[in-house]
Amino acid sequence: MAKKTNKKTSKKVVRKTVTKAGGAKKPRATTKTAPTAAGPAHILNEGMAAPAFRLSRDGGGSVSLKDFAGRNLVLYFYPRADTPGCTLEAADFTRLSPQFEALDTAILGVSADSQAALQSFRKKHDLDIILASDETLAMLKAYGVWGKKSFMGRTFDGILRTTVWIGPKGRVIRIWRNVKVAGHAEAVLAAIREAFS
Repeated sequence: MAKKTNKKTSKKVVRKTVTKAGGAKKPRATTKTAPTAAGPAHILNEGMAAPAFRLSRDGGGSVSLKDFAGRNLVLYFYPRADTPGCTLEAADFTRLSPQFEALDTAILGVSADSQAALQSFRKKHDLDIILASDETLAMLKAYGVWGKKSFMGRTFDGILRTTVWIGPKGRVIRIWRNVKVAGHAEAVLAAIREAFS
């Protein structure tokens, strides 16, 4: 199988051999286009300025980092709406949202789900937190939460469950990576409460 690269279109042309009736073989050209990516993932560290973003949110409209200026923001990234772990995490942050509010802290959940899926998720589970969608993956990659995952022996790209605490001045105070859902919202609340005491 010979491969040629067409420089003008940046597409691979793969020559496949097709057997016709009568046994004669004739090469056939097919075109494969590489999937597009939203750019490289970045490494976010504590103390850095949080990358700016503007995302569509459940219920319509948009939400941006600037909307939370002067307040703490708990930005949690979850793989997919209405799955067991993501539902538990959203329910825990909702249950504790009055206590976060008492510490002048907003909560924003981000996934790559569609706006319609987020609205359905919020309504089904009576969630009281903001949910935002990054279908382009640009913000997810800027925060370094889009990467390789494995499940049941299969490797694929997806959202790495992560929580980022952004302070009132827009800087990253703390990052929780490889989050285990059970007790996580309580641990984030305890960390913020400790910082205020």
